[in-house]
Amino acid sequence: MRAMPFVAPARHIVHHGSVVLRIHRGFGYHRACNGSVVAYGADSFDRGGRNVWSVQFIGTARIVCPTDEERRLFGPEPERADGEPFDPVFMRVEPQFVTLHTLDYREEQPSGHAA
Repeated sequence: MRAMPFVAPARHIVHHGSVVLRIHRGFGYHRACNGSVVAYGADSFDRGGRNVWSVQFIGTARIVCPTDEERRLFGPEPERADGEPFDPVFMRVEPQFVTLHTLDYREEQPSGHAA
């Protein structure tokens, strides 16, 4: 569980300079990541726009109880994860070593399978 890298499906919000992740408790990843340095990445490639972005960062993750505002920002939760009821757990990551990349395309839409 503490080997790097691994990929976990997560939803995120950016709130007051930190990133809050919502993941399924049943995966158990929150136990492995709590207090550890993690890498996280997100992008807009699946939105089909002319300008896309990708951001990656490294920071220490901590299990947190989100505020009501943070819960609202996440929006609805999935019903199920791997066939079991979705049980959210939240982690706050203070970003360090942030990298942002952008790609600008011409008028025609980019291919959904290549950068």
